[in-house]
Amino acid sequence: MGNNMQIYYDSQSGQQYVSRRMVRLTEVLPGSRFLVFLIAIGLLFSPVLHGQQNAALGKHYTDTVSVLSYVHPGIGTAQSRWFFFTPGAAPQGMAKLAPSTNGHYGNASGWEAVGYDPRDRTIEGFVLFHEWQLGGAMLTATNGPLYTKPGDSSDVVKKGYRSHYRHSTEVAEPGYYRVMLDDYGIKAELTATKRVGFLRFSFPEANQGHPAAGNRVLLVMGNKWGESGEVKDAVVSMVDATHFEGYVRTFPKYLDIFDRQGAVQMYIFGELSQPPVKAGSFTGTQVKGGGAPVKAAGKGAGLYFDYPDDQSRRGPVEIKVGLSYTGIAGARRNLMEEAAYLDFDQARRQVQNVWAKALGRIRVESHTEDLKIKFYTGLYHALLGRGVSCDVSGDYPLAYRQKAASGDSGTAGRDNARFGHIPRNHSGRLKFQMINTDAIWGAYWNLTQLWSLAYPKYLRDFAYTQLEMYKNRGWFADGLVNSQYASGVGTNFVGLVLAAAYQTGLFKNADSSELQLIYAAVRKNELGIRDQHGARPAGAGKEDLAAFLKMGYVPYKDQQHSNAEGSNFAASHTLEYSFSAYAAGQLARALHKTRDAQLFEQYASGWKKIFDSSLKLIRPKDSNGNFIKDYDPYEPWRGFQEGNGMQYSFFVPGNPHGLVQSIGKDLFNARLQKIFSAAEKDAFSGGRTMDAFSGVKAGYNQGNQPDMHMSWLFNFSGQPWQTQHWTRAIIDQFYGTDSIHGYGFGQDEDQGQLGGWLVMSSLGLFDVKGFTDRRPIIEIGSPVFDKATILLGNDHELIIQTKNNSRTNRYIQSASFNGKPLNKCWLYRDELMQGGVLQLTMGPRPNTAWGVKHPPSNEVPSLKEGDN
Repeated sequence: MGNNMQIYYDSQSGQQYVSRRMVRLTEVLPGSRFLVFLIAIGLLFSPVLHGQQNAALGKHYTDTVSVLSYVHPGIGTAQSRWFFFTPGAAPQGMAKLAPSTNGHYGNASGWEAVGYDPRDRTIEGFVLFHEWQLGGAMLTATNGPLYTKPGDSSDVVKKGYRSHYRHSTEVAEPGYYRVMLDDYGIKAELTATKRVGFLRFSFPEANQGHPAAGNRVLLVMGNKWGESGEVKDAVVSMVDATHFEGYVRTFPKYLDIFDRQGAVQMYIFGELSQPPVKAGSFTGTQVKGGGAPVKAAGKGAGLYFDYPDDQSRRGPVEIKVGLSYTGIAGARRNLMEEAAYLDFDQARRQVQNVWAKALGRIRVESHTEDLKIKFYTGLYHALLGRGVSCDVSGDYPLAYRQKAASGDSGTAGRDNARFGHIPRNHSGRLKFQMINTDAIWGAYWNLTQLWSLAYPKYLRDFAYTQLEMYKNRGWFADGLVNSQYASGVGTNFVGLVLAAAYQTGLFKNADSSELQLIYAAVRKNELGIRDQHGARPAGAGKEDLAAFLKMGYVPYKDQQHSNAEGSNFAASHTLEYSFSAYAAGQLARALHKTRDAQLFEQYASGWKKIFDSSLKLIRPKDSNGNFIKDYDPYEPWRGFQEGNGMQYSFFVPGNPHGLVQSIGKDLFNARLQKIFSAAEKDAFSGGRTMDAFSGVKAGYNQGNQPDMHMSWLFNFSGQPWQTQHWTRAIIDQFYGTDSIHGYGFGQDEDQGQLGGWLVMSSLGLFDVKGFTDRRPIIEIGSPVFDKATILLGNDHELIIQTKNNSRTNRYIQSASFNGKPLNKCWLYRDELMQGGVLQLTMGPRPNTAWGVKHPPSNEVPSLKEGDN
């Protein structure tokens, strides 16, 4: 069989391609002939189907080139997290392909910046799995001597397979990446479907000044990557001349902290477009040449595939790899169902159409290009993160248990895989997708608002993933990896997110039994300290909840952990538990659970117990009820997680009116104004210091979650023009458009949280309460665009139109909604979700009369049963 005939589907030779590929795939997937036949038939009609899909999108289908051109994935990549820069990926992708410059070093704390750093001069290879606490499977291409270790970027004499590269050869787009590996003269390209990674390597001609001799592809399974932790087991082997499979098990840092019997398992099944002339294997200690079987196990396990010296004449080598967390069979089926007959170019076109459709749900118009670049890059990150953990079949991994699987070795790992299955709805579709996710800490001020506005499927996936965790493990998991606890911050806001999801109508079709399950899970998250299986697990967060429930606040303890007696983060935990209690109380009211509602409302006032009326500040208390001594409100970490007392003194989102009243409106406004004036000098974070916590000592820190609502509080204190001013200033100065100044300077973008805030605030929409009210509101700020057209989650259209808008004309002079004058700085969310036109006339000076008379609603309207 000729090499050209072995690549992929060609419109001029489709019958021959389908016939031959069917034989090869059915050989490796017994019993799949009928499935392959159906896929082949579907492929024949795919152009028609794509055309119908694009036509159905109508005016909300945005041209692929135009919308994707505003996404710059390289923004903020210096000092960025492991999962941040993954251009070769679909929205919510399991397959997240990206170059790695330093990923094989890992990181001791399990969360620091690692993976791709544009300041590095060499690339190690291209890793397929990128997620919170999860990374594995790397491919790259080389020529010349065989190296089986990556080497150090500082090596003067080459000792590894890493290669120098130049940014001038890089192209990074949503769904696509390209770079030239200069040491080898090899062009590398990446793309993906949701669960299948595609790579294409174009080898040089011998006379191009590169070795060319010894052309090869490397597959490394047995190395740690990014946040994955140490490798505990790995196996990789050839199945036949063009197929391979592999497995790796790792033990990341946050499982060691929160779910110590757990482990992360990753599986692949891949296909080479052309058979190598030779295949071999290697581990961390030895290299084996050809001969059967071609297989390696243990740390450093990998394969190499040799290609002819004149491979450039035979065309690029394309590789597609199915990924799974459930087993080799799952990876193989994912490959079959998503990509059996796609070649690289077809996969790229498909994924970029998916991206265009997703990004095109919000269309913005402006003469300022940088605003559109910031906006669509922020939206891209908000839609990229928190990838699926389930297979196309609906299978998803259950928690791994080391004791149950002790003695695993070789391919035993795949035999010990445990998995659950997602139920299907009445039409036969999966009810939701299971996802992996970092902590949702602070996401009620960015992601969940964006999801509920225009991307309700994301909110559904998150909510039902957590409900599945509750059914399987008994508790919510603030952060999770493959159904295991990996809490990023040790608290837990999942109950609040689900309560808000109910208020926004996500569960409007749920039956009574499901509603009772939802409520029971939320209630347990807020009040549960143990169940029939024992104490609340550390991975469910809130290890100091018992103290909060007993005393109404968490006592400060000078220790490095939380327990039933108190916490070193006592004050911030008190504020957080008070807010989530408020949300649970609103849910209880909506479900007519009056006694519970009263209990939650009592806990929701916990912030008052640590409010120092003499200082008009939040201040930690000890277990005797005394405020701590020598209190400096700008001192970070002492009583406050990832922040300080000044920042957290504004963290009363469940009752902002009460906070304003307690401080006094004049002092509240003067203090907040002073904080923002000072923060502006440091770009609203830690200045140019490149560190995730660089703003931890500041009065305001846009680079982290605890105070991302502060600029919106002026709407509650009678000065909405200050919200209009400062949100615009933050967008202009904190957010940038290059690799160094992107999301601040080296700030932690947190899987779309900083991007989500940017999107919502750029549209001029936000809710301090995170949609937790029984009838949620949306506050109005200062939209940066001349026009924004939003396809809402209910398929209604909302247009936000501004007149006389500019960088200086940032103040609302007048407003109307659907032709009627609007004199409030807010709307009820259900009104906004009906769609229509929000018209704002802007000017260079504040209109201090607009939006003042009727501040955002602080009352809970009486809703009839079923109104939600």
